[in-house]
Amino acid sequence: MRKRPKSQFLFCDRWFDRHWIVRNMEAFQDLIVVILCLSLFGVMLMQLWSIFVALTQQLEYRQVTAKILFILILVELFRLLMIYLQEHSIAVGVAVEVTIVSVLREVVVHGALEISWIQGASICALLLILGGLLIVCAKTPHMDCMSANTKSCPIVYFEDNQQLQKECEFERPASMQKRR
Repeated sequence: MRKRPKSQFLFCDRWFDRHWIVRNMEAFQDLIVVILCLSLFGVMLMQLWSIFVALTQQLEYRQVTAKILFILILVELFRLLMIYLQEHSIAVGVAVEVTIVSVLREVVVHGALEISWIQGASICALLLILGGLLIVCAKTPHMDCMSANTKSCPIVYFEDNQQLQKECEFERPASMQKRR
């Protein structure tokens, strides 16, 4: 009895090619991310224009600061989308940074003195948790880096695959290597 190739579903005569479908869906996802990037760029330009208009009129520092922080959030989201386009994975550290800046923006917009003590405690707890997550993300090497086995990766494997180096090794500047 002849086995069917893995790229075919249970339907006969290869009506559905799984690899073709996945390839096209990935291209469509990339197109959506590019459209999102262009949209974010447009929103950033509109926000910059509104800041310049606000600076020429009567200044409301709280609103101008909120708009500037909003632009920083958009820049971080743009960076997150760029990383997704390059690596096809979400950078958790960048997402946590965006969340931290968003929470701080809301505190600036509403004013720290106008927030109740329960909301203030909740915001502090959320920021502590996000800060801890950011530290964990910074200390954990990225999985793509580990599988790529590049020189910029903090974990270095021996090429002969006989043993795994137990200590993390970071690239040192040329001036540090000469001192050895």
